[in-house]
Amino acid sequence: MDELKAIGEYDTTQYIVINIGDEQYGIDIKFVENIVRMQSITRVPSVQEYFRGVINLRGEVVPVMSLRRKLGLEDDEITNNTRIIIIKLEANAPIGVIVDEVKEVVTLENSSVDSVASSSKKEENSYINGIGKTGGTLISLLDLNMVISE
Repeated sequence: MDELKAIGEYDTTQYIVINIGDEQYGIDIKFVENIVRMQSITRVPSVQEYFRGVINLRGEVVPVMSLRRKLGLEDDEITNNTRIIIIKLEANAPIGVIVDEVKEVVTLENSSVDSVASSSKKEENSYINGIGKTGGTLISLLDLNMVISE
C-alpha cells in the first residue's frame, strides 16, 4: 500500500496561479526562478511590441515582456499587485514576465488537468497546454516554451 502512495505523490505538479485581467493562468513552478515587485524598466529600441525592456536584477540584466500584450490583451495597468515573474527555461537565459497579480500556489493532480483539443488551438490559444481544475475553479495552464519562444 505504501508503494501505491509513493507512486501517486509524483502524479502532481505545482503551479503558481496568476491573474491577467479577469482570467487565471497557471505557471509550472519548476520554471519560476523569482517573483519581484514591479520596478523601473529600461526601454530597448526596435524590439517586438510585447517586450517592455530590461531590468537590473542583482547585477544581471533581465529582459522583461508583457504577458498581456503577448496574449493580445490591452496594455498593462500597473498596480500595487503587479509583479514580474522571472522565468528560467532549460538552457535559456532568464526572462521576466509582467503579470497583474500572483494569487497562490496550487498542486494539481495530473488527473485534474485536461489537455486542450488540437482543433481549438488557434494562434492565441497555442500558449495554453491544458486546463486545470481545482476547487471548482478552472486555470489555464501556460505553455512557457510557446510564450517565450519567439
